[in-house]
Amino acid sequence: MDDASNPLGAYLRARRELITPEQAGLRTEGVRRVPGLRREEVAMLAGISADYYLRLERGRDRNPSVQVLEAVARVLQLDDEHLEHLVTLVAYVPRRRRPRPRRETVPASLLSLLDSLAQPAFIEGRYFDVLATNRLARSLSPGLAPGRNQLRDLFLDAEEQARYPDWPGMTECFVASLRQAVGTDIDDPRFIELTGELALASPRFRQLWARHEVRAQQRTVIRFEHPQVGALTLHRERMSIGGTNGLMLVVYHPEQGSSEADKLALLASAGLPAAADERAPRPSPAEV
Repeated sequence: MDDASNPLGAYLRARRELITPEQAGLRTEGVRRVPGLRREEVAMLAGISADYYLRLERGRDRNPSVQVLEAVARVLQLDDEHLEHLVTLVAYVPRRRRPRPRRETVPASLLSLLDSLAQPAFIEGRYFDVLATNRLARSLSPGLAPGRNQLRDLFLDAEEQARYPDWPGMTECFVASLRQAVGTDIDDPRFIELTGELALASPRFRQLWARHEVRAQQRTVIRFEHPQVGALTLHRERMSIGGTNGLMLVVYHPEQGSSEADKLALLASAGLPAAADERAPRPSPAEV
């Protein structure tokens, strides 16, 4: 996928290919053989030499100034999150792979908290593994059962894809969030395993991953199509859990007094089928 030895170059090339000459304010004539901007056009617009930009994209200059980075970011139309990601790539130094815990563990107190919540809620890991859920979350979607991975479901499970009317937007959001979550830690075995599987099996994932979008997940609205209660529009809150090395608590909640609130109450009271009440993720292939 990416050139692990030069993530900065991979990022600059990907973002350069997304900006058309027209977007950059350039006039073009004839047929262009490359998508987006040429290297020399980026250099010209950023006010640096073409040779220097080439060295930057090839990873031969590890210490560009802030002014240079901001100028390149302006040409590539990077927002603050993308600029921040660019800065981390400039500072990237290959390192020995460090061992990580094979499993992300949810404290027992958080399991009790999940069961006490009246809204669908679950705990997810760094790579969107579902680690623990309450029953209402599992009634909302089988994909929210412990042991599932939200990325795998979005890209590889047709039944789960059908639950989300805004599936294209969901996939964009999750891939950009994965980029933001992993940063420069691309030698993590779990990351390599997951992205490798998705890249082989999903053209949509390959397309989005190649764009190098970076965006943290924030509170948003999610639309579901539920086979029993129909359409649901819920707010999603995603909160960091202190002292857990990156675990997140995710809660879906409706507007008070809305039809969605009535539908969730029906799900809670009807005992509709839910996934088995598991508390730990199934092992990945790397763990068995």
